[in-house]
Amino acid sequence: MENQKEKIKEFENKIKIRFKDENLLLQALVHRSYLNENPKFELDHNERLEFLGDAVLELVVTEYLYKNFKESEGELTNWRAALVKTEMLAKVAKDLEIEKYLLMSKGEASQKDGKSRNTILANAFEALLGAIYLDKNYNKARDFVQKNLIKHLPEILEKKLYKDSKSLFQEIVQEKFRITPEYKVVSEEGPDHNKKFLIRVLIGEKEIAEGEGYSKQEAEEAAARKALDEID
Repeated sequence: MENQKEKIKEFENKIKIRFKDENLLLQALVHRSYLNENPKFELDHNERLEFLGDAVLELVVTEYLYKNFKESEGELTNWRAALVKTEMLAKVAKDLEIEKYLLMSKGEASQKDGKSRNTILANAFEALLGAIYLDKNYNKARDFVQKNLIKHLPEILEKKLYKDSKSLFQEIVQEKFRITPEYKVVSEEGPDHNKKFLIRVLIGEKEIAEGEGYSKQEAEEAAARKALDEID
């Protein structure tokens, strides 16, 4: 535990929040898999804190959008979804270097990318938020979200990232060229439970961009995202 306590101090310095109960912060960083290899560890995993943090996150983002924008409920719902989706939360978690402090099994720690890693990071961010809420208060949790997550909202709005890239790309292509883009699988690699796809998107016969993902849908979305940059 001593080594973990030292890392917790380091993480507190990074996020600029000093916890009254450091065990609460440590628990936010414990993945379920760690307890399988360390059954005598003194704390539980972070899933209950994640459950709480998820609710706090939704309230903070909803409140911010309601107070700062006059758009319809449907539009604000799309913006909120873009902010709290797994990929965005994982990005913020990476910016905070949460992964450096996570306690995971050796097997989980060895998996450096993929959908499951993004999920672990997003869940850890929510657990951290839950811990901040319990140790401090709602205002501190709100400030943390605004500083680290809501700062990405201008980019989301500017690039229309609240629309999925495939839909947006299709709208643009149909308007410009009167045809529908086509997606083709270039390659598949890896075991069935963790298969990685490379997919190419075409406009007519012209190859526009390629994208990778751990499902065909994810790879198509990645290809469309890159393709949007090509035709802007």
